[in-house]
Amino acid sequence: MHVPDGFIDAPTSAVTAVVAAGALAVSLRGARHELDEKTAPLGGLVAAFLFAVQMLNFPVAAGTSGHLLGGALAAILVGPYTAVLCVSVVLLLQGVLFADGGLTALGVNITDMAVVTTVVSYAVFRALLAVLPRKRRSVTVASFVAALVSVPAAAVAFTLIYAVGGTTDVSLGKVATAMIGVHVLIGIGEAVITALTVSAVIAVRPDLVHGARGLRQRLTLRVNGALVDAPAPTAPVAVRTSRRALWVTGLVSSVVLAGFVSFYASANPDGLEKVAHDKGIDQKEEEHAAAGSPLADYGVKDVSDARLSGGLAGVIGVGVTVVAGSAVFWAVRRRRDDEVSPVSTAGTGL
Repeated sequence: MHVPDGFIDAPTSAVTAVVAAGALAVSLRGARHELDEKTAPLGGLVAAFLFAVQMLNFPVAAGTSGHLLGGALAAILVGPYTAVLCVSVVLLLQGVLFADGGLTALGVNITDMAVVTTVVSYAVFRALLAVLPRKRRSVTVASFVAALVSVPAAAVAFTLIYAVGGTTDVSLGKVATAMIGVHVLIGIGEAVITALTVSAVIAVRPDLVHGARGLRQRLTLRVNGALVDAPAPTAPVAVRTSRRALWVTGLVSSVVLAGFVSFYASANPDGLEKVAHDKGIDQKEEEHAAAGSPLADYGVKDVSDARLSGGLAGVIGVGVTVVAGSAVFWAVRRRRDDEVSPVSTAGTGL
């Protein structure tokens, strides 16, 4: 659903850029409370995984494909504020290095694909957890539904933005119907990927899944006829996989997906591209400012073998994303530590 340059006029693009900047500022502040010494290293990994999986377009209808948006997956794994930053890092690198998503439309893409998907999916996710049994299986079910809803929500958001600042005169009713229809189908794929990934991480390290925190109910005992909460266990909870092993496994999986599996992804246009072509909203599409990038269109320039070119581009993309994402989340965590330290020092009288 990457919006290219020329779809949305300059004033509307500027407004969405302001909205995106505000959302990023809020997310940077909020992420300080989500990231700790255990979860901060996962932020860059989640961003790299989103980049890799977004290269895997899957067929959803005749001549149409879809790919993961990732807001729901990131929000459930690392928290909603960190999720907005994860998806935004991916969108920025895709636009600058791979000419995917217009640079003047970066505000539109961040608002739509990072902010809307995260806010909607996390709200649905939390609402479902409030009524479902407090079990790990409920997290998986809520993840599926939240991801499913987030994709057509993003399609609705794009339609509203286009209604305000679209550059062509087309029937908005037909655009909305087509966008929502195809993105409901894409949402099913998003939901499957999200639920499978969340359940896989919960199986080995439930303590690292933001959306699974606090699910364990406390044991209630009857003492002298009254019900009281049993004391929380003090022994450390056994885990099957170390954080380092999880991180390495996730990174290797991302490299394999982007470097090898991506070659077999569907070549059909994604939902937005298909609707844009069929309904005529791409009439004023502009050439991407980074069209001459050595990695444009997810291929390495001057490498003639398509498989090798695409694979190298994917591996490079995963590497750049994990480094950039890790740098962002390391800086956020360090800022949090700097804020906490003076308070701790003052409390000790030093």
